[in-house]
This record gives sequence, C-alpha cells and structure tokens, in this order.
Amino acid sequence: MNEAKVMIRNWKISAVAAVLFGICMSSGAQNFCPPRPTYGDAVVNPLDLYSQNGVLTLNLALRSSLGPTQQVRYCYVYMNGDQEVESPTLRLDPGDQLVINFTNNITVTAGKHPLKSRHAPNMPMEMGDAAAAKKTGDYCMGGIVDATTTNIHFHGMNIPPLCHQDEVVYTIIPNGGAQFQYDTQIPPNDQFGMYWYHPHPHGFSAPQVYGGAAGALIINGSNQYTQGLPERILVIRNYADALTDEDGMFTLNFVPAGKFKPLPVINTTAGQKEFWRVVNASTNGFLTLQIYTTDAVPLQLISLDGIPFTSPPTVTTVSIPPAGRAEFVVPALQANVKTTLQTLGFDSGSIGDPMPPANLANIIVAGNPKIKLPKVPPATPAKVAARFSGLAGKKPTATRSLYFSETNVGTNGPGQFYITVQGQVPKLFDAMNPPAIKTKIGAIEDWTITNQTAEPHAFHIHQLHFLVEAIDGQQLPNPYMADTVTVDEWSGSGPFHSVTVRMDFSDPNIAGKFVYHCHILDHEDGGMMATIEVDPN
Repeated sequence: MNEAKVMIRNWKISAVAAVLFGICMSSGAQNFCPPRPTYGDAVVNPLDLYSQNGVLTLNLALRSSLGPTQQVRYCYVYMNGDQEVESPTLRLDPGDQLVINFTNNITVTAGKHPLKSRHAPNMPMEMGDAAAAKKTGDYCMGGIVDATTTNIHFHGMNIPPLCHQDEVVYTIIPNGGAQFQYDTQIPPNDQFGMYWYHPHPHGFSAPQVYGGAAGALIINGSNQYTQGLPERILVIRNYADALTDEDGMFTLNFVPAGKFKPLPVINTTAGQKEFWRVVNASTNGFLTLQIYTTDAVPLQLISLDGIPFTSPPTVTTVSIPPAGRAEFVVPALQANVKTTLQTLGFDSGSIGDPMPPANLANIIVAGNPKIKLPKVPPATPAKVAARFSGLAGKKPTATRSLYFSETNVGTNGPGQFYITVQGQVPKLFDAMNPPAIKTKIGAIEDWTITNQTAEPHAFHIHQLHFLVEAIDGQQLPNPYMADTVTVDEWSGSGPFHSVTVRMDFSDPNIAGKFVYHCHILDHEDGGMMATIEVDPN
C-alpha cells in the first residue's frame, strides 16, 4: 500500500462519524478557511502579533471548510483589518498577559471520501457534567465532545491547568456558541523560545490539527548566538489536501511539499546567517531535518522545545518528534549552489506510519532576497532565575515506571492505545477515570517510559518540561530539557526501548489535574492518554 494512503488512513474520521455529524456547511462565506498557498510558492513568515504594554489581546476563530480535493481543512483565523489571516504567530515577553477571545465556528466535519481511523471510531464522549454545562452555558463544566467541539492547548507552556488558561479535559467549547475567553500569564521565569497552540478535544484532536489548526507562540528574547539575526518561522504541518503519495506529506507555512511537484521556495540572502525556529505541527510525522548543498550544512542548535542550551552544539541533522520544536542558526549560504531542506526519513517500525525521506524546500540564495525577515532583538540579561534551573542536581522524591501498549479489536483492528503505570490495569482514556498518578507540589520524580509496541511513540506531558536523563537505561552525557520525547519501537526481540526523564513539580501554579499522552494524535485520540493530579499541599 502506498505510503501517503497509509498515512492518511491512520487518523481520519470514521465513516460512522461522517454519518453521525454529516457535512454541515454554513451559508456564510465568513466561516470558510482563507485560501492557502500552492506548489512552488515562496515560504513567508506568518503574521506576527506583539504584546503591547504587557498584554496581547486578539480575537481568534476556528473554522472548517472543504479544500480543493474535498478534504476538510481546519483553520485559526485572525482578522487583520479586513484581511483574513490564518494562524498568526503570538509574541509575548516573560510576565506578559495573553488574552484570546475565541469563537468556535466549525461547520464542515467530513469530506467527500468516507474516512477511516486505526483506532475505534471517533464517537461522542462525555467530559465532566455535560447536562449542567448545557443548562448553564458554562464551558468549563464539560460537555459532549464531538466533531464540532474544540478547545485550545498552549503546548509547552508552564501555565495553570485551569479553565480559561490551559485545561483540555473539561473545557469543551461547542460550535456556534458564545465567545470564550482565554486569559493567562506567561511565567516571568520562562526562557525565550518557541511554543505553539493547537486544538485538543479528545477523540477529535488529530483531524483538527491534521487539517491545519496550529500556530506558533514565541516568548521573546535572545542571546549572544541569535541577537541581530534575521528570524524565520517554519510551521511544518500535514498536507490536509493530500490524496496520493505524489501530493506530499507535509507543508511549510501551508506551502505543500509535493513529490514530483515544484517545492516550496525559501529565499535567503547570500552571506547572511539566519535564525530558524521550526515547530513540527504534524499529527504523526517524525522529522529528521537537514540542509544540504554539496554536503550537509552544520547548524548551531540553540534550543529544543523552547529551552536554550547553555553551550549550543553543532549538528548536521535535527530530529523533531510530533509536537517538538527546534531552533537553530543556519550559517551564511553561498549563491548559485543548489541547496535544499530535507527530512531524511525515520524508521517507524513494522506497524508505524511510513516516514520516507523527502525534499521539503528549495533554498534560493541571492543578493537581494524577495522576502524580508524581522531581526532578533539584542540579547537581554534574565531578570529572574530560569525555570528548571539545577534540575539535574536535585534528588528525586519518587520514581515511576510507565509503558505504551496497543491491542487490536478483532483480527485487523481497529487498534486500542494505552499508556499505563506499571502495576495498574491498562485503560483507554476516559475523563471519568481517576488520576493514574497522584503527586504533590515540590515533588521531584524520575519516570521511565517503556515502549512495548512495534511503532515509536512521542511522550508529552502538559504544564511542564522534563529533563531527558537516560535512553535504554544509559545515562546521557548531556541531559537536556524537553516537553516531548521519542520512545523507540520494539523490534520483536530483546528488551523494550525506554526513556528516563526527571519531572519537577515545584511550581505551585501547576497544581491540579492535567494529562500526559502520546503526541501521535491518532494514538492520543485512540486512548493513549492519562491524568495526573498534583496536590497543592
């Protein structure tokens, strides 16, 4: 079976859901998604929205409509005057307030082709007290999650797991309802870096993100390695309109990277370094990025998942799991030398979504580039100690073991996906389940996550980062901070692969209930998620 068909098959809404929700189209063009770029277009930075006087306030709507191949697109739309802009980049300083007046305008929920998923069909699920939420109009009380509901997750942000801030289990926003306000503060001790925002309605996260609903969020700042450099934002998404492998798997800022088709064009200036900030906003893609001329170009890796390295390493490949971010300095490139951005492919095991090598963009190096980029501001000293400082030297107060597993329902599936604490019974995620893990503010915990399946998984936890300490029981010479990490697949023989991470639950602002899961969103939708409760006392 060709690769793109496998990829597309793996997450899409089932025929059952299509019948249940139908194709509900609005008569008003204002609820359609804006036009997107096509093959061979230049890659341009998304519109930047900056905080002013310590606050960034914006109106944002989530819409859906059918694309040219009759597949469903989902889009975050911001009105820039009378112009519809998709997925603006949100830029704030540490300590700033982010206020989003959000409207759910989802109308279309199924495309021309009946869609099938690897997991059990996307069926409505009750989160919290749906009856009370409907009666009172309080979206914080829960609701019935279906293809028309949504919410927003601020991925990687260390902010409270509260409704109106970053809570995704009981915050269920229906379509056509009242405007819902998100209002949260960027922690003053967060370091400069790249984050992102995307929908997180359990059971329907994959189709909404796959359809394009994702945007970058930048905590402003710089250091000696990045100050003054032209800054490029790249949001790599799935290609929502793809029907065949020739159509391509990914887009760069919505420009599709098709096979045997004109590639996206990245215009750069000869002799000029650039600072690239890349988010893997695909639902299932494991990226292994490389810039290639006559050889692989050395890149200075500044940060992963928004956390800068103290001493940035020089690398020729940058691996980014689904939901991960990488920020790196691209050296001055030469004109008249063929230069491409590539992903080298990824071994996704015997049952994972195929991740073949692919060219993602042609990099055109010229004396007068067509695209002007903003400059990174001068470096500024930190006003407070950085979050998670000294975590490697802290003594853990608890250790835990968790594992990923899968089962098939019947001979050929669909699959069921689990993340389980060792010693507990595997359970598909349900909002009514008790927390799988209970801890308290001030705890420092070492977790070892093992993969017992024949495909890789991407472990992610909300509200905090973790220190990646060991892989397969071997301590890393240079542990690093992340919020999403790959756990390799089992080959079928020998020990399972594992990753050991150190969790810091010291911040009192993260007290409450939140989730951890696989960030292959088809797996998360299929049950590979659980809840942790952090006691404030």
